[in-house]
Amino acid sequence: MTADGSTTVADGASEGSADGSVRPGSDARVDSGSAGPRPAGPRSAGLRSVGPRSAGSLPVGEIGEWGPAATPAGDFRLLPVRVERDLPLLVRWMNDPATAAFWELAGPPSVTEQHVRAQLDGDGHSVPCLGVLDGTPMSYWEIYRADLDPLADHCPVRTDDTGVHLLIGGRADRGRGLGSTLIRAVADLVFDHRPACTRVLAEPDLRNTPSVAAFLTAGFRFEAEVELPGKRAALMIRDRELRAVM
Repeated sequence: MTADGSTTVADGASEGSADGSVRPGSDARVDSGSAGPRPAGPRSAGLRSVGPRSAGSLPVGEIGEWGPAATPAGDFRLLPVRVERDLPLLVRWMNDPATAAFWELAGPPSVTEQHVRAQLDGDGHSVPCLGVLDGTPMSYWEIYRADLDPLADHCPVRTDDTGVHLLIGGRADRGRGLGSTLIRAVADLVFDHRPACTRVLAEPDLRNTPSVAAFLTAGFRFEAEVELPGKRAALMIRDRELRAVM
């Protein structure tokens, strides 16, 4: 996986690649991510299966217990995906042409379901989540351990580095700075609840300039260009030690 990992978010997320979730039946918004069931797409490297999930804490922590973050846009929280509840919404978002250009998950529900279940049924190093703003799902996120992910085969990572993929689901939520606000909030949640994590990573497609810009605005720095399966990515990093100044 890559940190929006494969990202297409930009200040609203890269609008086509950032994703977000909304309540089933409502319009969503979101973007960004390098995740994907295939080599191409937001997730540049696909999922590495290390065996079935074992009992106990997930490698990235119990995200559903992280609680809300207060942001200028409202209270925001990450809600782990439940396929039975959330698949129709995710399928709608993934079939938005702007999102599909980077996530490459357009098609029948089975395409998105396979992508999500690969994470839910795997070792737990990647957790798919809805981003819920003031009670309304409006984005899609993947929070993953970069050191346990195929990304580690393509660039230097540290133990407990945490990656992020995202997409803003609804067009009304894109292009107005919301992506940057939420990216910063999620990075802060990671630092608050994963004390061993010193860096949050993302690897948006270099072509997705709005997404790259969103990460920069959210306090990430550009580290390097990275060749990943299916894309050339911008490796973006937010450092815990610079959290107060960036």
